[in-house]
Amino acid sequence: MSMSLPPALELSVDLLRCPTCRTRRLRPDRGALRCSVGHTFDIGRHGYASLLTGTRATSGDDAAMVQARDRFLSTGRYLPVRQAVARLAADSVPAQGTVVDVGCGTGYYLAGVLDQLPDARGLGLDTSVHALRSAARSHERAATATWDVFRPFPLADEVADVVLDVFAPRNPAEFHRVLSPTGRLIVVRPTARHLAELRGRVPAMVTIDPAKEQRLHQALDAFFEAAVTEQVEYLTSLTRLEALDLVEMTPSARHVSRAELNDDGLLPGQVTVSVLATAYQPR
Repeated sequence: MSMSLPPALELSVDLLRCPTCRTRRLRPDRGALRCSVGHTFDIGRHGYASLLTGTRATSGDDAAMVQARDRFLSTGRYLPVRQAVARLAADSVPAQGTVVDVGCGTGYYLAGVLDQLPDARGLGLDTSVHALRSAARSHERAATATWDVFRPFPLADEVADVVLDVFAPRNPAEFHRVLSPTGRLIVVRPTARHLAELRGRVPAMVTIDPAKEQRLHQALDAFFEAAVTEQVEYLTSLTRLEALDLVEMTPSARHVSRAELNDDGLLPGQVTVSVLATAYQPR
């Protein structure tokens, strides 16, 4: 194996398949990944594999959103959510298991899981190269690659013991394909009460559709059944800067002006964090 690969990618390169051929393995070759017919994918200097071809990865979180998310998550305000994800994952993974985080963002939740599982390896997929720069540094066993959740994943069948989907879009058929039959899918999504104090004051913030939960179950039902659900709900105080970051780390940031947010009375000093975390088993 070539030593030019980042160590985390070295650990997980056997999971990967050529995004163009779909079945051929990728092998390290002079600082890139290449399949046997010669399709080649660069490894960014930050350590992530650039597997997403065609659409340039302008999609996903931009640099400002990623910086806001990194700052906010480093405060520990979402630590109970991260702990719930890690608990559900630790219950499902063999000692030397494989964790795939789809829509991994900055790697915060993947790193939390890997901290609980000293012999596991992780792979984070995201469209945002800005997010992957953070994710590649998030944990020494977290490999990262650009990918779009809505396309067939560049992964072999049944390689994952856990697939994480935390506040991210979903592709149930692909989740099912890459999970081992004894594996678990862990989905975290907001309830209607999540950040209600903030959404009540910042009208442009993305609202949570009341039918979302029902749609989730309909989408997953053909492939998965729920094994266990944890509700994580608590009140946390916020500094003004944390509240700003909380708005700016979401897609809502594109709909809210700085001037609106600078109105002193606008941002709440505390918010409700309210999510459901479910572990699903493949049917």
